[in-house]
Amino acid sequence: MQFLLIGLGAGVLSGLFGIGGGIVIVPALVFFAGMVQKTATGTSLAALLLPVGALGAWQYYKDGALDTRAALLLAPGLLLGALVGAKIALQLPSRELQRAFALFLMLVAGRMWVAAK
Repeated sequence: MQFLLIGLGAGVLSGLFGIGGGIVIVPALVFFAGMVQKTATGTSLAALLLPVGALGAWQYYKDGALDTRAALLLAPGLLLGALVGAKIALQLPSRELQRAFALFLMLVAGRMWVAAK
């Protein structure tokens, strides 16, 4: 269930801000699913597989750093979430959307800085 929710959240943010894997999915898999960074990156690429990450995901898969189950569960949430996020973004004034995106990036950066091991 957590992977579906991560996919949904990433889909909404993708629709809102045009972002996904590196900014949303990878940190979410590290923080909420307890994945190591390499596996989170490979899993994110697999979820975004066609056409974005096919070759990169294959390399992570060969190295054993890809959770295929998680990637398959992230994908439907991304699909639905992108639709929801796009609908929300289209209702917001550009200035509010830009500021929300900047705030989101600062929060993610701060969390990554504090959590770095």
